[in-house]
Amino acid sequence: MILIFVVTALVLLALVTQAGVFAFQRAFPSQGDMVEVDGATLHVVDIGPRDAGPPIVMLHGASSNLEAMRRPLGDLLAKDHRVILIDRPGHGWSTRARREDSTPQIQARMIDEALGKLGIARAIVLVHSWSGALGARLALDHPHRVAGLVMLAPVTHPWRGGVGRYNEIIATPVIGPLLAYTVTLPLGYFVAESGARNVFLPQVMPDGFVRDSATPLLLRPREFIANAYDLVTLKESVAAQVARYDEIKVPVVIIAGEPDKTVSTSIHARPFAATVPNARLIVLPDLGHMVQNAVPDLVKTEIETMIGDIVPVQAAAD
Repeated sequence: MILIFVVTALVLLALVTQAGVFAFQRAFPSQGDMVEVDGATLHVVDIGPRDAGPPIVMLHGASSNLEAMRRPLGDLLAKDHRVILIDRPGHGWSTRARREDSTPQIQARMIDEALGKLGIARAIVLVHSWSGALGARLALDHPHRVAGLVMLAPVTHPWRGGVGRYNEIIATPVIGPLLAYTVTLPLGYFVAESGARNVFLPQVMPDGFVRDSATPLLLRPREFIANAYDLVTLKESVAAQVARYDEIKVPVVIIAGEPDKTVSTSIHARPFAATVPNARLIVLPDLGHMVQNAVPDLVKTEIETMIGDIVPVQAAAD
């Protein structure tokens, strides 16, 4: 009887999950175009004027998608610049062929290929959180594509501890997919709001953020599993690239907060800035993890200052 009850409960939860997937995808449809690259199909939103200097490529962090970068920062930048927002492989409306293609190295190669197909020769690359490691890898492996790098609360170095036991379980064969296709969506739906609120601290989460950022898309099984793989493989990935950071030659601006509890500024931003030759670090004493929401005007100013410095140099080189 117990076995019958368990099986019945799992079947019901699986049906609820599929209904939730359908509802979320109806509520948060894709907004851009699909670009095929080796191993993935990337969802790209291209906004802003086409003839306004180097484009700005925006890459989101973990447990997220491009909408988390679009409002308010992406829309603000798009008033004066071409902005390319990309769902990382496996996130939002992007797919990837293999869950194991979770490392910054592999995703950097995919992003570089997509930008080439879009005709983007060089761009300012703006990254947040998890994508700090991705932005660094782009600058290391594809320097021809990166004119400058702007990093918001970036992950760049290995840290003590893990990334949460639940992510490790979800990335485990058999048991992980079983949980992702049954209990994750129903459970996650009720804790998404409080989880997002904690990431903003000490700032207050904007009203409607979970809806406006399409956060419920994360709860779809295939994306939740991809996100878990991204997180559990990240520490080893950054450990492998730390020794190369002094090879980054493009201008870099890093904006981080002292009280950030999600990504420690002392572990990541400070040592990265100390290693990269052309890096400038801005640490704000009251800033949490969601830099793009808390200080969008500052980010825009720093990007435009960087562009102002880069464009004359590039023109002289040409």
